Amino acid sequence: MKLTKALLCVMVMLLPLQIMLTGCLDDIEYTHSASDKLRIGMDTLKMDTLLSETPSSYRYFTVHNPHDKAIRIANVRLEQGVAQSPFKIDVDGVPLTADEGNEFEVLAKDSIYVFVMANVPDADRDDVVSVEDRLLFTTAAGVEQQVVLTAAGQSVITLRGVEITGNEVMSARRPYQIMDSLSVKEGATLTLGAGVRMYFAPEASLIVRGTLHVEGTIDEPVVMRGNRMGNMFDGQPYDRIPAQWGGVFFASTSTGNVIDHADIHSGTFGVYVDSAAIGSRPRLTLTNSIIHNTLYHGFETRNASVYVGNTQLTNAGGDCVRVSGGKAEFVHCTIANLYLFGQAGHALNFANFDDYGSPLPLDISFKNSIITGFASDEVMGSRAADYPDVPFEYLFQNCLVNTPKPDDLEDHWVNCQWDVTEGDTALVQRDGNFSPAYDTKHLLFYFELSEKSKAIGTADPAITQATFPDDRKGRARGTFPDMGCYQHP
Repeated sequence: MKLTKALLCVMVMLLPLQIMLTGCLDDIEYTHSASDKLRIGMDTLKMDTLLSETPSSYRYFTVHNPHDKAIRIANVRLEQGVAQSPFKIDVDGVPLTADEGNEFEVLAKDSIYVFVMANVPDADRDDVVSVEDRLLFTTAAGVEQQVVLTAAGQSVITLRGVEITGNEVMSARRPYQIMDSLSVKEGATLTLGAGVRMYFAPEASLIVRGTLHVEGTIDEPVVMRGNRMGNMFDGQPYDRIPAQWGGVFFASTSTGNVIDHADIHSGTFGVYVDSAAIGSRPRLTLTNSIIHNTLYHGFETRNASVYVGNTQLTNAGGDCVRVSGGKAEFVHCTIANLYLFGQAGHALNFANFDDYGSPLPLDISFKNSIITGFASDEVMGSRAADYPDVPFEYLFQNCLVNTPKPDDLEDHWVNCQWDVTEGDTALVQRDGNFSPAYDTKHLLFYFELSEKSKAIGTADPAITQATFPDDRKGRARGTFPDMGCYQHP
């Protein structure tokens, strides 16, 4: 073969670099001692419960070489084999596709990453099914080490494009996975029994044009959440991130709705009740429930009649509670906005007009409730300036309120406590009303009362006995009830 002069020059220039690299590779020393073991980041990797046949997010651990010489890993393999195992493995950027993995090496004092994903087969059973495998590492010295991999799968009832057209009851036999919005036709009734779990895909919602009855209990609440399992980050499940699904929407044709002991969380919105004629019977009665961690408003109504009691309405990127006209009564509610994902709205926002400026008569009341949050003023009340004759009635009775002390005390504020008082350091304020303190790292929030909160023992006993003598968790409030939905032990 004939070489050009230019090619010969390039080869001459690259030769020293090749010699240098070869020399570096030759300098790597490998241990052959069986006593030099890998230091693996964990003995057991345990996945959370997954929806069957739905891949998990990846988890990872490190494989570290603490020794002064490099270690060759002769093979990495799944004990059950790649085809049979419910786990998928990636070692140092290389997918494990054969029963005997590629050869790997870990340099002295260095580490490699191992990523693990689980996909549990559907066992077609009502109970949770556990699976297990072992990931085996064998070094060139013949030393075998392992990590136990465990996961659990839950069979689900998957619904796509379903509309409830009659009277239907859903039981807690298996969770329901809603792949697109589940709707209830006008005139139809959907009943959700105790313990029902509804996992919604990101764009899915529950749309009620007829009637919804949610019949949860203290021990078996009805849960509505997103269907994404696993963690977004270490210690932060997707289930604690807002906007994992849509929310619950009650159309103007919907009547007679009752939600008791429900946990509705991490949606784009929480519950929205659209406008309808105001009657003596509430269009929605919401009790003993939680609406938490929404991207926009948590609980919103427009010109509707609603009753909310013994309920936690917390953490919204919009307002925790937003009422535009209508009739609304809140009793023994904890309304607190400790939202951490960017700019938040307020704990409470009410007005006698809607977003388009249309006048809507308003009659709203809060009794034995807590309204607070991070902001200096968490209560926004707006009256339509162009419609002075449109009713704008509001009442706060025996409430702990984070708002500057108003002038119209006699007309609208009865026996209230002011959450933030200048110069008062004896009692806790805002998020300090709750115990234990929220956990930013794991996005855990607690709304039980601190023993120093002004809400303790300051609720109206007569209102308590007539409405909710027990708190949301079933604890008796006794002679000196606390404000909010939780009685301090």
